Formats: sequence, structure tokens, C-alpha cells
Amino acid sequence: MIRGTRPLLSGSTYTGVLFALCGALASLPLLPFATLPALLWSSAPYAVQAVLTLLAWSLLLGLVGLARTTRRVLIVSARRALRVPLPDPAAGSRSAADRLRTPVWLVLLVALGWTGAPTAGLLLLLGLSLPGNWLGGTARLKLFDRSTDLADGWWSWPAAAGCLLLAAVVCGVVTGVLRWTAPRLLGPSAAERLALAAEREQLLAERNRLAHELHDSIGHTLTAATIQAAVAGEVLAVDPVAARAAMRSIEESTRAALEDLDYVLGVLREEEAGTAPVRTLADLPELLDRLRHAGAMVEPELSGEWAQVQGTVSRAAYRILQEGLTNALRHGAGGPIEVRVVAGPDALELRVVNRTGAVATGRNQRAFPTSGHGLPGLAERVRLLHGEFEAGPDGPQHWRLAVRLPVRVSA
Repeated sequence: MIRGTRPLLSGSTYTGVLFALCGALASLPLLPFATLPALLWSSAPYAVQAVLTLLAWSLLLGLVGLARTTRRVLIVSARRALRVPLPDPAAGSRSAADRLRTPVWLVLLVALGWTGAPTAGLLLLLGLSLPGNWLGGTARLKLFDRSTDLADGWWSWPAAAGCLLLAAVVCGVVTGVLRWTAPRLLGPSAAERLALAAEREQLLAERNRLAHELHDSIGHTLTAATIQAAVAGEVLAVDPVAARAAMRSIEESTRAALEDLDYVLGVLREEEAGTAPVRTLADLPELLDRLRHAGAMVEPELSGEWAQVQGTVSRAAYRILQEGLTNALRHGAGGPIEVRVVAGPDALELRVVNRTGAVATGRNQRAFPTSGHGLPGLAERVRLLHGEFEAGPDGPQHWRLAVRLPVRVSA
């Protein structure tokens, strides 16, 4: 009982009726135009003229409902007046069936406003006036050939309570119908929901890509800067030139990392960020120079037209090599780091090999990066490019990262 009467005690039930009444009143300017068919056929019966007027009125409301502005106004108004969670209309073209949903709901809103709101108002007026007979006259209840004057005696109070209850019920029905139909007629259609889901998936994929980019860039920069700072501190007194070179390398790498960070933060704040910093295989020599300034011994083997690899593959290859070299600096045990880049006609082969400082067999076996998001991120990146990924021990004391990416070398 309490659950059934709860909607009658909610304020939004009555704001829904007021919303319907406002919609009905807003349709009044269309009424003179709706009477034109009846005026042209003045000899028709009154009932036919009334039907023609209603049909013309509905047609004019439907034309108004086809406008995108009308749909936006109805969505915002229904969201506030009916407390219905309606998303903003999706951009792009809609099918004819989707476009007709808004006119149908607008006609329904106006119809309920002209029927439900006056009925509820009349019942409310009767409920307030019957006990004191404020309106004058008489109100009689007739049942089985017996009638009673409701304005006199104790009958006026139950009749007033019944009228007030019926008024609340009418308001609840009007608002309930509008609430039930609003998501179905004003909400997104199946095609729009698919478009919104695709847009959301694309946004999540972009943010996931940015997370990988930020991890690769910041992780490499912090690792290299830490090693370079240690090198600069050790040789500052005996070799100031080498110390200055190491500090200069720290400055250059941290500046590049700050550019990446500013771009990612701008995207995450949904601001208009500038052009994304692009790192490609063309930047590989600079990356190797920074590693040498950090004190690492790098043995590169570059062959093929690797500098002409373009697009996503080139960007991904740079990040893969950056992550592999960062791991080599962070987890390696010194010694040369082998970097191999071979660009063939059909594939781009990448390989990074370094010493692990541990025996890779028996109880002392140690996977080079045992945790974190580096290798899983690289594996996911390679999988999306339909490539081959391999990482693991290479002999007793070496770790090898090998990647093969399908590629087309530009002419």
C-alpha cells in the first residue's frame, strides 16, 4: 500500500503534469493554422471539422518535432521535469524511423497536457470546494434510483477526499506515461547506442594508448636520467666535459618527456591539446646517443631501409626499442647492449640483447622484468599490429627481446 502511494507523494509527479500543461499551452500558436482545413470545408459536420482540426494540429506538431532543436529542448526539459536520465542527442544523421520518434512523443505530451492536466485540475477544485460548498449550487450522487446531496452532511468530506485522490492518481498516470515513453522515444535508438558505444570504445583505446606512451617515455627518461646523473657525479671532478655532456643529455631527455606528459594531460583533461609528440625510427640515433651519454655500451646493427618505415609501425617500433633499452639499463648487469633493426620488404625485425647478471638456469633463473606493465604493454602493442613477440633468457646470462612487425617500406 505504501509502495503504491509513494509516487503520489513525490513532487516530481506533479511537476510532470505541469510540464505536460506547458507543452499543451506552447502548442496554442499552431491552433489557428490547424483550423484552416475545417474553415475550407465549412459545410462538413461539426464532428468532421473537429477531427480535421485535431489531425492538422497533430501534423503541425509533428513537423515541429522533426527539428533537432526541438529534440534537444524536449530532452533537457524531460530530464529536469520528469527526472528521467536521458543522454544528450548523438551527433550525426539518423534514420527516418528514429526521426519520427520525437514528433510522436511531442504529440503525446500535448495530448496528455490537454486531457490530464484539466481533469486533475477539475478534480482538485471539486475536492477543495465540496466540503464548504464554496462554488454554490448542489452536487448529487445517484445510485440505484436514490440520490444524495454531497454538499450537505457528512457525504461532502468523503466525496472531497475521493476527488483529491483521483486528482493525484490522474497526475501519477500522466507523469508515469511520460516517464515510460521518454527513454523509448527521446532516448538513443539502437543505432545511436552502437555509435555511442563505438565512440566510448575508441576513447578508451586512445587513453590506453596514451598510458602506454606515457609509461614508455617517462620510464625511459627516469631510468636514463638516474644513470646519467650518477655518471656525472662520478666524473665531475676528473672529467668536467663528460659530466657536462651527461647533464646536457638529461636536459634533452627530460624536455622530451615533459612534452609527452603535457600532451597526455591535455587529452585527459579533455582540452584541445596540440599536435602529439611523434617519435619514430628516425629518432633512433638520438635515443642511442642518450644511452651512450648514460654510460651504456650500445652495439647497434641497422640494416635495410629502416629509416623509411612510416606511420604506426615506425612509431610502435621506436617505443618497443625504447622500452627494451630502458629495461636493459634498469635490470641489466653492464656489458654491451646489442640493438638490431632490420627492415625487409615484408617485415621489420627488432632485437635487444643484454646481460642479466644472473644464471638463467636452475634455481637462479630470473626473468629480466618480472613485474610491471612494460612487457605486457609491448606484447599488446605487437598483437594489435599482427606481429610476433618474444621475450626471455638467451643463453646463461643474457636476456633477449625480439619483435617482428609486418611492414611496407615506402618508396
